[in-house]
Amino acid sequence: MKKIKINMLSNADKVDGQGVGSAYLEQVSLIQDELSEYFDVTVNDSKPADIIHCHTILPEYLIKMKRNKGVNVAYVHFLPDTLDGSIRLPKSAFGIFKKYVTYFYNTADYLIVVNPIFIDDLVRFGIHREKIKYIPNYVSKDSFYKQTNDKINETKEKYGIRQDEFVILGVGQVQTRKGVKDFIEVALKNPHMTFVWAGGFSFGVITDGYDELKELYENPPSNVKFIGIVPRQEMNDIYNIADVLFMPSYNELFPMSILEAINSYKPLLLRDLKLYEDILFKKYLYANNNDDFSNQLNSLHNDPLLYQKYSRYSQEISEYYTKDHVKKMWKEFYLDIINKPKTRSKE
Repeated sequence: MKKIKINMLSNADKVDGQGVGSAYLEQVSLIQDELSEYFDVTVNDSKPADIIHCHTILPEYLIKMKRNKGVNVAYVHFLPDTLDGSIRLPKSAFGIFKKYVTYFYNTADYLIVVNPIFIDDLVRFGIHREKIKYIPNYVSKDSFYKQTNDKINETKEKYGIRQDEFVILGVGQVQTRKGVKDFIEVALKNPHMTFVWAGGFSFGVITDGYDELKELYENPPSNVKFIGIVPRQEMNDIYNIADVLFMPSYNELFPMSILEAINSYKPLLLRDLKLYEDILFKKYLYANNNDDFSNQLNSLHNDPLLYQKYSRYSQEISEYYTKDHVKKMWKEFYLDIINKPKTRSKE
């Protein structure tokens, strides 16, 4: 059997601390390591390929797709509307960028979404439903796993955290849409807990709300630690020192941080967003305002049985997103599209 050549196009791993980069690295590794008998994978290659798979939306990748005689695939890591609250641009430039994102997606023959709830949203942006496929993110259990108490205590000492502290972890870029201000307000309501945020300003000064967030970042409350952008190979240590993953984000697709944290069985506290229901099976705590977030954290802190229940739920979610399950989906998808006529939208 002749191998199908797949050229992965991405610059997603150029900046630490972005979920897009983590998803890219995991997906490429999965195909290279587990499906090498079917696929020959190259990265940012200039030679022709049977399939071009774009992980980011650079203009040079758009040009390569338009010139490609094979099949073009693009990952949907964000919708045009999810850019609101992420970056700060002039209104006219923002509008042009949103149109570019839609044009890029329409140029591909197939789009991959990591959450099925966003298929209808893409259709509303004028993209044909039949070209959209759902394949979830995946995280290697070799890289993210439950550590020993000795290792956890070693990491806590590194970050100046006592062994007996109840640690609430937030992960992601410091942006308005990530709910960083809510994270701090909940921390102020709970001085008996320690709140740690892993992530920084990946977009720099064009980050939405940069000035206010930068002030909070540099002058946090006494029980809040901003530890900056952590290299991905060290993030398993950070998840393990946490007692709860608290993600008050207002808009997401499928955060890699959730998949990473559940491998060490951390209870999840999330904003009550419909997008989580189908991918996390309602096995998480949720709230819509900071008082309720605070109450949920205190319930986890004070009720060992409740804590054990949601820790077990995270383990069950983790077991669903296994390597074999996601690998099978990718294999079937790539083999299927290579034999189908192109579905590219008319220009």
